[in-house]
Amino acid sequence: MSSRRERGLSLIEVVVFIVVLGIGLAGMAILYNQLTLASVDPMVRKQAVAIANSLMEEVLLRPFTLCDPDDSAVFTAPTPPCTLPEALGAEAGETRYGATRYDNVNDYNGFNMSGSIQDISNNTIAGLNGYFADVAVTPAGGDFPAAVPAAEALRITVTVTGPANVRVVLDGYRLRYAPNSP
Repeated sequence: MSSRRERGLSLIEVVVFIVVLGIGLAGMAILYNQLTLASVDPMVRKQAVAIANSLMEEVLLRPFTLCDPDDSAVFTAPTPPCTLPEALGAEAGETRYGATRYDNVNDYNGFNMSGSIQDISNNTIAGLNGYFADVAVTPAGGDFPAAVPAAEALRITVTVTGPANVRVVLDGYRLRYAPNSP
């Protein structure tokens, strides 16, 4: 009898190879599926950032004065004995939309858009359903050195929440650098 060495794979080795290869391919398919599902997330995040930036810019472009800009003493009052002193929150009748619009940074405190995003004319922007935006304006007293009085700085926080619970928070500051200037 000659002892020839047999070459090849046994049936058990082939089956083990197929099982290991199948498990590896299944894991890669699951990973690919997760990456595909998450590929929309950057678009939602970019849209949320764009909404937050736009709203922040809108708020920061408003004046920050001691007196309401509708007050006749807005340019001359060094300290409030104004007839219309400015306070956090919108004055009666002022809205972001309409004839009497927000005219000061403070007016945006508590402003929100829920369910859809509207432009400054109150037109719903197509494709932005499911986004929510909130604005909070608070005194920023302790955020600055003692040289900046607490009443002279505001912190603006814009929070936008989008589909899939994507949340973007932007903080900005507005200083009253000229007490009488609108």
